[in-house]
Amino acid sequence: MAQDVLDEVEIRQLLIDHVGHRCCWGSRPARTWKITSIEDCNVYVGTLETFIEERDTVTNKEPYDGGKIDGSDKGPVLAVWELDLRSEFPLLFVPEKEVMVKIPHSEVIEKCLDCESRGEIPCPICNAGQEHGFYKANQMTRCSACHGRGLLAHQDGSDTVCGMCSGKGMLPCIACGSRGLVTCKTCSGYGSLLAKSTAHVRWKTLSARKVSATRGAASVPDEVFHRAQGIQLCNIQAYQCTPAFFADSYQLNQFSSEVVASRLPVPPSARVISERHIISVVPVIRVTMAHRKQCFSFYVVGYNRDVFIRDYPSKFCWGLCCCFEWLRN
Repeated sequence: MAQDVLDEVEIRQLLIDHVGHRCCWGSRPARTWKITSIEDCNVYVGTLETFIEERDTVTNKEPYDGGKIDGSDKGPVLAVWELDLRSEFPLLFVPEKEVMVKIPHSEVIEKCLDCESRGEIPCPICNAGQEHGFYKANQMTRCSACHGRGLLAHQDGSDTVCGMCSGKGMLPCIACGSRGLVTCKTCSGYGSLLAKSTAHVRWKTLSARKVSATRGAASVPDEVFHRAQGIQLCNIQAYQCTPAFFADSYQLNQFSSEVVASRLPVPPSARVISERHIISVVPVIRVTMAHRKQCFSFYVVGYNRDVFIRDYPSKFCWGLCCCFEWLRN
């Protein structure tokens, strides 16, 4: 694999630049400690992307106040997988796209079950627990201000007419005005519902990813390698990918088989559109620096030369790093 060879000056400058972006890291180790070893430990990165389309039907209901509907008398009701959605189809292997599409001629008028098509239900306050069609009107509650007297007593012994109940001592139900019935919220009092079927369609890419790293790079999180820029060794696209074949590398053949075997499961309501299998090699350099009896290692990853370091020896954090990181993002 052809790659630019970094000398010690370039490697040290990459570390100095990386440390310079950390507010609580001191630059002395990066500037003064001796580079004791530079080790190549290239990493293989494999992905299997499965691009799927998932469809299901969602039924929405709304109050029906009359008028024409788009029902089955206007034409056949198509099944969810019979809908032509070519105008909505995204580019292959986009992370995700979601649309809601009305199914033609699927509208149906239904009776409201919450009120049994009456448009009203017994008041839940003054007729709680009553069945549909059975209720008591003119149910009153005792006035809480005058406790049913109709008069308010004062400290001087006088009485005045209660303003809350106008001297009646009783108050009508606050929910229904003592009618005993309230409007059904489900159908808004119409007694009927308009049911519409909508296709919920999702396209998304399921990604299975693996990393094959040598012992020297094993401490680096896989995500660092997946973000890094490398060289593609194979890029296969098919309805269902099979392992790649490398005539001169049993290791890569085995790695490709492991990546393909890690294929993510497809939901029952989805179908596979296409798959893509990629194997890349990412150049990785492990650098060790030492000073007296102390040492630490860092990594230069990919052709974009990202620096990854876990245990830098000169950190002076007072809990502000996360704050500055948040502001930077």
